[in-house]
Amino acid sequence: MRIPGPEPSDDGGVGAISAAGGLHLHQLRLHAEYGPVVRFQLPGAGFAVSVSNPLLLEDTARLDERPAQLFAFLEPLCEAGNLQVIGAEEHGPWRRVLLEVLAGRPSHERHFGEFVALVEALADRWDPGRGSDGDGDGIGSPVFLQKDLTALSLRMICAYALGGADDGVVEPEKAVDAFEVVLTEYLGRTGRVAEGEEGEEDQGMKRAELALSYLRDTVDRVVAAHGENGENGQSDRSERSDRSDLIGALLAAGTSPARIRDTVMVTMLAAHHTTGVAVSWTLHLLGRHPEVAERVTEELDRVLGDRSAPAYGDLRELTYLDMVLKESMRLYPPGPYGARETTEAMVLGAGGADGAYEIPAGTTVFYPFWAVHMNPDHWPEPERFLPERFTPEAVARRPRLAHVPFGFGPRSCEGAGLATVEAQLMLAVLLKRFRFRAVEGHEVTPVERFVLWAAEDIPMTVTPRASGRGPTG
Repeated sequence: MRIPGPEPSDDGGVGAISAAGGLHLHQLRLHAEYGPVVRFQLPGAGFAVSVSNPLLLEDTARLDERPAQLFAFLEPLCEAGNLQVIGAEEHGPWRRVLLEVLAGRPSHERHFGEFVALVEALADRWDPGRGSDGDGDGIGSPVFLQKDLTALSLRMICAYALGGADDGVVEPEKAVDAFEVVLTEYLGRTGRVAEGEEGEEDQGMKRAELALSYLRDTVDRVVAAHGENGENGQSDRSERSDRSDLIGALLAAGTSPARIRDTVMVTMLAAHHTTGVAVSWTLHLLGRHPEVAERVTEELDRVLGDRSAPAYGDLRELTYLDMVLKESMRLYPPGPYGARETTEAMVLGAGGADGAYEIPAGTTVFYPFWAVHMNPDHWPEPERFLPERFTPEAVARRPRLAHVPFGFGPRSCEGAGLATVEAQLMLAVLLKRFRFRAVEGHEVTPVERFVLWAAEDIPMTVTPRASGRGPTG
């Protein structure tokens, strides 16, 4: 079957994306008009084939190559080859090492106490009851969710990925600041050049190069500290890391120093923005749906009692909070799309009632996660916020790939388990302590900025819950 799509334009598709308000919205329009499989112009890739039907996505689930041109923006962070596009033969063993650490309970439990302390420190700063002389933001002052929560997420991933802070090897605040410089100056350089700000761009590049050098030196110091724990860094590592130490696991696997640096850099980039924005969107939705927020706080009060934060084992008891987070990531997936590349010709939907789609070798297969999550065939009234969509019974009735906030297949997010633990913890601590309300008159608009960001942030007012036992008012 011929794959439908709009007629090509001389600008490579840039105008259509701009007119739609972003690639995420462009995908919704394309699939609404042309159906579950669409051929369209994707800047940087020529033409791509976009698939929004979860049943057809299953046919692509084994694809293990990414289109290098779409991930070239990460090359400044990588000295040993762009980790996002390394070939399948090299990617497989490296991914297994990451999964042993990032997806494992020992890793999560080892760092959980540090995570709790970081979240509670932010809650203290947000607490309007602390007043102007108590380091709080003051009664009535809005908090800006994305700014604060992405900074918190970056501190958490610095503590997780770098370690060594207790030994004086890492200065977490300096690492946080350096990485923010990389994000804002280095990875954002293209837009500034397009606006003709070359002089400012030169200064930004210098700042970014210094920040990258600092981060790489920091990781090198941590690697050296690991190596000093045993002969050639080997004898002690199995006990010390125990599948809970990212750098220790990479060292034990014989990973080169350059690849270790690259892995830490990309882990920090991927982890801090996605988790921070996921929690931001969740609090935004809860502010608009106070009846759902009240049910979450009732669950928190029942599971935690008078405790201000959960223990690691409590997370599995917070089933409704987990449903809320999943529904939030359906409506606002932090990474709104992904891409793969076919290495040989393939067919989608062979044997299906609607016919099959033939895709040539070398085609960019585009995954519009937001369009998948808004597919009305699998999500009735898709724009509504309904956490009950994620009861076990409801999940069992849907295709496996109807909900893919962390991607799927051999290139799915290795840190999905860790990100979920972090997000659940952040929500549990903040919702146990505060009630959130939107700032009147502020329109929240999703835009693309590495992730599904909100233009002009998400300001909200926070009100302490009475004795932490229920909503005030």
